[in-house]
Amino acid sequence: MPAMSPSPAHTLLPPEITVLERGWLSANNILFTGQRDTALVDTGYCSHADQTVELVRACLGDRPLDRVLNTHLHSDHCGGNAALQRAWPALRTAIPPGQATHVRHWDPYALSYTPTGQECPPFRFDTVLEPGSCVLLGDKPWQVHAAPGHDPHSVVLFEPRARLMISADALWENGFGVVFPELEGDRAFAEVAATLDLIERLSPSVVIPGHGAVFADAPRALEVARRRLDGFVRNPEKHALYAAKVLLKYKLLEWQQISMADLSAWAAATPYFGMLRERHFGDQPEPEWLGSLAGELVRSGAAVRQGDVLHNA
Repeated sequence: MPAMSPSPAHTLLPPEITVLERGWLSANNILFTGQRDTALVDTGYCSHADQTVELVRACLGDRPLDRVLNTHLHSDHCGGNAALQRAWPALRTAIPPGQATHVRHWDPYALSYTPTGQECPPFRFDTVLEPGSCVLLGDKPWQVHAAPGHDPHSVVLFEPRARLMISADALWENGFGVVFPELEGDRAFAEVAATLDLIERLSPSVVIPGHGAVFADAPRALEVARRRLDGFVRNPEKHALYAAKVLLKYKLLEWQQISMADLSAWAAATPYFGMLRERHFGDQPEPEWLGSLAGELVRSGAAVRQGDVLHNA
């Protein structure tokens, strides 16, 4: 059973918001139960989709799920969309506008699933979350703000009266998500900085991150994030190594264990791994590089190696 725990958000959030804290393979799910309708922000990874449906159904009781909103379209944030659409056929789905064409004509490469070696079942969308607009969630207006950096099309949601923010992967309590455009050779660290500046200007009192627990000390989180960003700007290879370990750990969460031979085959079929090695670690043969990544995960306690098999820890 994948990791999931009810967040202690009841001490920080109004009663119409339920945060399902899902661990790291699946992003957190934020459920709104208003008088008008119900809505879920982000839906987790596809391998957890059945559980996502069960959790939402248990929270809603006899009420249907009326809407899904995605902060961005990485696989851990929208992998449950298709299952939820099957469970509630009248459900309406809203996504950021930047990749609407790729969803409409379903292009898994352009949507990042093929390059990252991840999965996402095709889903439909009904409308887009335009930055600068507002959406009703739990009967209250939430602002939609562009939040590029981790993903060029990502948005954050902000409720100004109570100063609540859904930050997705733009800000966690101890950092932020991999800056994926940087892996493709685009300069995006400045966009991360601009998004952190936006969050500081909005000054949220409570932050619901894409991963991890709800937290109330946004200034501290911003300080941690800026220190991490500064380190990446000074040494892009540090970010590249971080990204490679994250991609490998993410798949290990899904696989739970894999032989080094199968890992090598997956890496060869995953374009982001090839780009990372060529740009930053080209002096290392691929078997040596993969072995060093596995060793990094083992040293950090994120994996265990037994002979030729790497196990999630």
